[in-house]
Amino acid sequence: FNLQINSRYIAVTMIFRNFILATAVAALASSCSAFAPSLEVGRSTFRATPAVTIASNARSSDASGSKTQLNMSANIDLKGKVAFVAGVADSTGYGWAIARALADAGATIIVGTWPPVLKIFEMGLRKGNFEEDSSLSDGSNMEIAKVYPLDAVFDTPDDVPDEIKNNKRYAGLDGYTISEVAAAVEADYGKIDILVHSLANGPEVVKPLLETSRKGYLAASSASAYSAVSLLQHFGPIMNEGGSMLSLTYIASEKVIPGYGGGMSSAKAQLESDTRTLAYEAGRKWGLRVNTISAGPLKSRAASAIGKEAGQKTFIELAIDYSKTNSPLEQDLYNDDVGNSGLYLCSPLARCVTGATLYVDNGLNCMGMALDSESMKQ
Repeated sequence: FNLQINSRYIAVTMIFRNFILATAVAALASSCSAFAPSLEVGRSTFRATPAVTIASNARSSDASGSKTQLNMSANIDLKGKVAFVAGVADSTGYGWAIARALADAGATIIVGTWPPVLKIFEMGLRKGNFEEDSSLSDGSNMEIAKVYPLDAVFDTPDDVPDEIKNNKRYAGLDGYTISEVAAAVEADYGKIDILVHSLANGPEVVKPLLETSRKGYLAASSASAYSAVSLLQHFGPIMNEGGSMLSLTYIASEKVIPGYGGGMSSAKAQLESDTRTLAYEAGRKWGLRVNTISAGPLKSRAASAIGKEAGQKTFIELAIDYSKTNSPLEQDLYNDDVGNSGLYLCSPLARCVTGATLYVDNGLNCMGMALDSESMKQ
C-alpha cells in the first residue's frame, strides 16, 4: 500500500515538474526576442528606432485603490524636445554624434560653438560639407535649428577681458558668455529638455603634470570641468522637469595616461565628481538627471592636435592602437557608439539613471594589465 502511494506521488511530482519546465521554456522563448540587442555592435551608423517594443504593466495593491502603469518602449520618441549641445564645431567628434542620435529620435537640435571657429563651422553647414555625416535613419539629414556663439570659460559679460573683446577672432560677436547664451535660448525656445556638455580644452595638455603651470592647470579645469557646472547653473532654470544633462569624460580621470597632461586628467576627475554632486542638487532642485560618458579614444579633429609631430603618431593614434589591442572587445569604436549611448541616457528609458559614469570604451576601463606588454611575451 505504501509502495502504491509513493509511486503515485512520484508520478504526480514528475508531471508537475515537467509542466513547470515547459512553462519556463515557453516564457524564455517568448522573451528572447524582446531582450535581444537591437543595435549591431560596432556599427559606424546607427538605427535609433528598432522595431522591438517592450511593454510592461504593473498594478499596485487593490487595497490602495491606485493604479500604476509602466510602458517601456525601445522606440525612443523625442519629438517636441529641444536639445542644446555645447561644443560642436565639426562632424568628427562625439558631440556631433550625440546630436545626430537625438535628432534621429525627433529632437530639435541647437548648438553652441566656440567663437574663433564659428564662421568656419557655419560656412561648412551652408556648403553642405557635413551632409555625409548628417544622415538619419529615415533618409533625411539632421538639421541644426540654430548655432549660438559660446565661449564656456566666461559666465557673464563682466568676465570677458579686453584682450578677448579686441581679438579679431571675436570681432562682430557678442552674447557668447554662458549666461547670455542661456538667456538667448530661453528667448528663442522657452524651455529645453536636454543639455549636452561636449567641451574640453587644456592649453598645456602636452606637458607632464610636473611641468604644468598653475595658469595652465586652472585653465584646463575652467574649460573642461567648471564649464559644465556653469552651464547647468544657467540652463537648469530653463529646463523642463525630467530633463537630462550629459557630459563626456575620459579614463585618464582614474588611470594614468601618459601624454594627456596639463591638468586635463585632473579636470576629467573633477567633472566626474561634479556629475555625482550635480545629480543630487539638480535632481532635488529641478528634477533633472545628470550623467557622464567615459568614452574611448576617437580620432576627432580636436584630439588629433594633441602631441602632433612630423613623422610620428599623434597621441590619439597611439591611444586608439593601445585600446584596440588591449580591450576585451577587439573592435573599432565609432562616434555613433557614443551617440547611441548618449541617446539612451537622455531618453525616458533612463528615467531612473542619474549620477552615473557610463563607460563606452570596449571595456578598456576594466583592464589591469597590458596584453601587448613586453613582459607578457614568452
